[in-house]
Amino acid sequence: MTPSPTTDRRRERHEAKRSTIVDEAWKLARRDGLGAISLRDLAAQVDLRQPSLYGYFDSKLALYDAMFADGNRQLLAVAAALPDRDDPVEALIELVEAVIRFATEDPVRHQLLFHRPVPGFDPSPESYALALAFYDVASERMTAAGASNPDDFDLFTAIVSGLSHQQVANDPGGDRWVRLCRRAVEMYLADLDRHPETLPSPTQPPKPMQPKAYQPKISRATTDEASSRKVTRL
Repeated sequence: MTPSPTTDRRRERHEAKRSTIVDEAWKLARRDGLGAISLRDLAAQVDLRQPSLYGYFDSKLALYDAMFADGNRQLLAVAAALPDRDDPVEALIELVEAVIRFATEDPVRHQLLFHRPVPGFDPSPESYALALAFYDVASERMTAAGASNPDDFDLFTAIVSGLSHQQVANDPGGDRWVRLCRRAVEMYLADLDRHPETLPSPTQPPKPMQPKAYQPKISRATTDEASSRKVTRL
């Protein structure tokens, strides 16, 4: 059955209100900290009574899940906006620089996406699939630049994570560690060249990487592909 125009408008209003709530939740998180978001304050910011929030999010963890999804959509948008490069090394360097700038632009968002600041929160399969989509983007660029196995991927995520955390902790809003991206990527690729056993044979082109790493617990059972893949948070 095709939804009526009235139903569509109600759904649109509902989704618009959800988006507004998420935006205000980010503001409160930046003011008070992620773990200290007050649902009472949030309701007041969006002109609702606190019980009415549950019409949009059935729990505080569901709100964090929506924020996690929102943050990853923003990260995917940043990656999608990067220009195409014929040189895969330059493409990889630009991605790393973009990731670190993304982290330092909003340390609170960085915490939710790449740390575990909220006890008991694990992203839902639907939200985690967005994080996996970004790792696919990174994997493609890494493979094009010469990486070929899960250990290569794990080492790279450790490098990017270290640069990001240093930038956020010691020079928020600056570029001290952003300026080290080129050097770090070149060192990483030089290390791959020194270990030819990690490179694909001439007759075997590299396959898209399936990184081996810890995956957060998923609170809801699912048979979705996203629940079976394992990725390290950058």
